[in-house]
Amino acid sequence: MKNRIIRAIAGSFVLLSLVLSIYVSPNWLWFTAFVGANLLQSSITKWCLMEDILTKLGVKD
Repeated sequence: MKNRIIRAIAGSFVLLSLVLSIYVSPNWLWFTAFVGANLLQSSITKWCLMEDILTKLGVKD
């Protein structure tokens, strides 16, 4: 369940930041890059901050 939530949050952040970059400011693309960098980092280190947050919120695997 956590993996699905993490993917949904990451995907939503990417889509939201792309829309904001079109309609508000191109600087929102930095947020897209940040999300991508975090996804890459978590695949290498096998540690994800969002997973820790979801665990503390009581979300089960």
